[in-house]
Amino acid sequence: MGIMDLVRKLSSSKSETKMKFKQMQEDDRLTTMVEERKKSSNQRELEKIMNQRKEERMKKMLDSIRKKETQAMWKDKSILNSGTSILKNGKSIMKDDRPILKQKNIFTGNKNVIRQKPMFMK
Repeated sequence: MGIMDLVRKLSSSKSETKMKFKQMQEDDRLTTMVEERKKSSNQRELEKIMNQRKEERMKKMLDSIRKKETQAMWKDKSILNSGTSILKNGKSIMKDDRPILKQKNIFTGNKNVIRQKPMFMK
């Protein structure tokens, strides 16, 4: 039964790790609680306000960074900034001399191009 022993050992080590983690969380919670009780009410209120302002500043900075990144993304991917754009040179789209635009669209109609049979059954 070597496999069963191995499985038991692994599960027991996982449960031991979970128990240690829970104990560490509990210890941390208790130490913060003791530290908070040692402080005066004015000091706790001041720290609360400072933390709120800090969170607001971080949120504003994140918003500005996200806005700059999206603006840069849209600016870089703009059709006017691409090197192959015909709009960049001031040419009209309707008067372009690309051969692909002069070809007939093979997908118009009701026939399958590959089999030359009707696409839909009646």
